Amino acid sequence: MKYKYILFDLDGTLTDPKVGITKSVKYALNKNNIEVESLDDLIKFIGPPLKESFMEFYSFDKERANKAIEYYREYFKDKGIFENEVYEGMPELLRDLKSNGFIIAIATSKPTVFAERIVEHFALKEYFNIVVGSNLDGSRTNKGEVISYVLEQLNINNLEEVVMIGDRKHDIIGAHKNNIDSIGVLYGYGDLEEFQEVAPKHVVGSVSDLYKLIINHHKI
Repeated sequence: MKYKYILFDLDGTLTDPKVGITKSVKYALNKNNIEVESLDDLIKFIGPPLKESFMEFYSFDKERANKAIEYYREYFKDKGIFENEVYEGMPELLRDLKSNGFIIAIATSKPTVFAERIVEHFALKEYFNIVVGSNLDGSRTNKGEVISYVLEQLNINNLEEVVMIGDRKHDIIGAHKNNIDSIGVLYGYGDLEEFQEVAPKHVVGSVSDLYKLIINHHKI
């Protein structure tokens, strides 16, 4: 079955958000009197929902995690959001997918309002039929819920025509929950061991490999 609908994660899949996200997390932690020496120590925050990460990595309770997210957004909304760059070859990939008739969506745990600002900033908005993320009130952060909402909004009935592309296990788990195929990308912030645990349909190492996989699958 040929894919028709291509769902992309944002952070670590379309763009490299390392600087902006880690600086925003550091800012939030500083507000909690927690000092972090290296931004590399905060890479683990890229991908999963923020609340989940603050609770898992720093043992915050729900109230403290929610407050940390508020601090995170103080830095992110004007500075961190643009400390970000598009992966090389991604604009060309999106352009070719669009010209070949694919319907393209973003499915991210990042708030929709921020995701939309990012794709507009990098002149990528024209390629996406829909941009779906979480809500600012903390709802719909789970990737399975995000993907489900995309499927609903695009009125997709044939799940064999859909594939989710992402760099972390949360993307693959979310795809499994919705009974769609998935592709894990190794150029982001996940690794092969992480993907082996959740078993995506395919794993690729580069943007060019991703392009070849989708286009070749389309020609079958």
